[in-house]
Amino acid sequence: MHQSLQTNISQRETEVREGRGLPKTQIIGIAAKMGSWVCLTSGVGSVTVSGALPRRALSALLLQNPISLLPSYQFHHNRRRVCASASSGAKELQQQQYLRSPDLVALEYADLNLTDKISEELGHVRIRQHVNPLSSSLSVPVEVPDWNQVFRDPTLPLMVDIGCGSGRFLIWLAKRNLVMRNYLGLEIRKKLVKRAEFWVKDLALSNIYFMFANATTSFQQLVSTYPGPLMLVSILCPDPYFKKRHHKRRVVQKPLVDSIVSNLMPSGQVLMQSDVLEVALDMRNQFDSQPQVLKHIHEIDSSVLCDSEGWVLSNPMGIRTEREIHAEFEGAKIYRRIYQKQM
Repeated sequence: MHQSLQTNISQRETEVREGRGLPKTQIIGIAAKMGSWVCLTSGVGSVTVSGALPRRALSALLLQNPISLLPSYQFHHNRRRVCASASSGAKELQQQQYLRSPDLVALEYADLNLTDKISEELGHVRIRQHVNPLSSSLSVPVEVPDWNQVFRDPTLPLMVDIGCGSGRFLIWLAKRNLVMRNYLGLEIRKKLVKRAEFWVKDLALSNIYFMFANATTSFQQLVSTYPGPLMLVSILCPDPYFKKRHHKRRVVQKPLVDSIVSNLMPSGQVLMQSDVLEVALDMRNQFDSQPQVLKHIHEIDSSVLCDSEGWVLSNPMGIRTEREIHAEFEGAKIYRRIYQKQM
């Protein structure tokens, strides 16, 4: 991303968060919308500047200046384009920046201030590097850690993220719930786990832990020994393994579902989602197979909005995963379900 646009975004978000929203006369309108970010156009006199603003910051701005944003919305058909322009008298400057999805990931997780120094030690770290979960090296359950050494308070409710990827999503949650919950990320890509461990240490977080582990073989052993209750299990955009002969590699299989259900606390939840409809339907069928124990959230809470097919419309976690950002950037739909244990 161009440095001037990045600076503009950071400054504008800071202004809104600190209650220093732009005066009503300065707000002209909204130029575009991209995922959880919008392009805000504002002007002072003959100068017009466009930049990006996160939806949550825009909401704060709307509360401060509800009348100033009355001009109509205009959405770019090309979701990838963000324009940054300035004009003053005869002098005009226009720059067009083409954002990539990694730029949007960096923006969404900017407040974590994660360092990239670890990458020099690990080399290139690929997010979508496929690993065969059925390989012999991943067929043996991992050793259960000493939970008293892992977490400051191992009796807190636990969230387990199966296939946690880079760990940014779980770290973001852990940083906002320091004394309320513990977080465990399971990932079969060792380099990603190493980098996530470095970040946790750098941020001095005591309520989150990452493990190089195959959930298919290790989930039961790990969660059954945890001192506190298992309150939430998330399976977010797992590897799709498109080829039919590779479907057996998919993480959501009956043994794992049975283990999740048996270990969940009463009213504990499962959040599953995918940007691949076939994979989402496969996971849905697995969890729907236990209707006496698991109920979909729309059957319990009518305020949770779903489409006509029963997919939850909005992300309930407060932030999107990296894969979710990439998928929505490309115009894909996220197929999401939330289940709650009934006993």
